[in-house]
Amino acid sequence: MSRKVLLLFLVCICAGGILGYSLAPRGAASNTVTTGSEQRSSLFTSGEQQKSSDDEISKSRKNAITNTVESVSPAIVGITVTEVREYRDPFSNFFGDDPFFRQFFGNRSLKQEVKGLGSGFIISPEGYILTNDHVAGNAKEIIVTMTNGQKYPAELVGTDMISDVALLKIKGKDFPSVKLGNSDDVIIGEWVITFGNPFGLFENIDKPIVTVGVVSAKGMNLNVDENRSYRGLIQTDAVINAGNSGGPLVNSAAEVIGINTLIYTAGVSQAYIGYGFAIPINRVKSIVDELQKKGKVERNFWTGMEVNIVDQRIAKYFGLKNAEGVIISDIKKNSPAEKAGLKVGDIILEINGEKIQNEETIISIINDAKAGDVLDLKVYRDKKTFSVNMTLEKRT
Repeated sequence: MSRKVLLLFLVCICAGGILGYSLAPRGAASNTVTTGSEQRSSLFTSGEQQKSSDDEISKSRKNAITNTVESVSPAIVGITVTEVREYRDPFSNFFGDDPFFRQFFGNRSLKQEVKGLGSGFIISPEGYILTNDHVAGNAKEIIVTMTNGQKYPAELVGTDMISDVALLKIKGKDFPSVKLGNSDDVIIGEWVITFGNPFGLFENIDKPIVTVGVVSAKGMNLNVDENRSYRGLIQTDAVINAGNSGGPLVNSAAEVIGINTLIYTAGVSQAYIGYGFAIPINRVKSIVDELQKKGKVERNFWTGMEVNIVDQRIAKYFGLKNAEGVIISDIKKNSPAEKAGLKVGDIILEINGEKIQNEETIISIINDAKAGDVLDLKVYRDKKTFSVNMTLEKRT
């Protein structure tokens, strides 16, 4: 082949590559030629892939927690209360209750209206709302704020100081409501969500403030207030602050398992430092039934027995390995204790499965009971243990 022919052949090959032509035989596959319609199809496919990827990312952001928040939020309310509190005039404290000075200055007590904030949640379409007694139990006026911004005056249906539970009612129907779960099935370590009105922030956006954590412990007993009985509490590390009281503690299945009530501050702070406590919802359910029917919980009952703490001396005398429980020192005739078959000298080791460690324990358990409750007692007598059921009777 001559040089001229070879040069011409190479020029044709280069020109074909630049112009996008294929030297392949007719009918053979070629990836070189790209038409305008194919380019648009490629861009469209790329856009679809990007949209699909964005959809997948969006779906991945939604989980049991976000679904629960979306489901429960409409039933959460902010609560604003007005209380009337009585104060002693500081000047009257100087003279105390001396009748000589009181005849001139009279009763120097002062009354003042105080505003307070709290949280609550709707438990029925008819507008029944649960919150804490320490939020609304002593209120002169109660205003409930919904997530749509609408405000309702609320009626205090009933309240129970001992359990720290209050039941409110707003007028209307078809309100969004929560589902009450089973607090006996709570699992330590499971995810939980708190909803509420901390520091009044709910009022700014008409939406509940949400925090997330886990169940840290359950069955916690706290002696915080001698007038209240905080027993069997659920402990959580989900943030609870002032204003959260009365709001729900919810599991990832969107079920209310408790009422947020207390925070532990170790006396060094007024805000949350890592421990919050909720009243188990199973304990609340029976209280709600009584509040709806009677407006109060009937706690005017008697046992008809007197007890003393078991010390080392008593434990040794009766053959107990450890100083535990309380010993019955007296039983009244025809009392619930006598009807249950208890005797003087019996040692009560447990009540409803809870060990009696000291006087505070049994006082707290008894204070938390209601007329008609049946207490399951573990009793030690003649170096043997057995169970006794005692029904608490209303005091007449």
